[in-house]
Amino acid sequence: MSLPDLNTEDGRAVYRKELRDIGRPLRLGGLALIVLAAVVVVVTSRGMLGLSPDLVVVGYAMLAAGWGLYLAAVFLRTRHHKRRLAEGL
Repeated sequence: MSLPDLNTEDGRAVYRKELRDIGRPLRLGGLALIVLAAVVVVVTSRGMLGLSPDLVVVGYAMLAAGWGLYLAAVFLRTRHHKRRLAEGL
């Protein structure tokens, strides 16, 4: 890959789209896991749906895993960005 064209608005838009696409499945999976974990924690802590209070621990584990996926996606995107800009050196 060549150095991205950041001098024009079109070039910056193309590069922003490229960066958005890096790690997208991880980001979306992490976000879905975070939302699902929040629902599980709220539902179980309020005793709704007759779920066991032990599921709160599972909800917090899901929350940690979701944030882990999200942070992994941010790491991948940052690493890609640094490598792309270093190609011009």
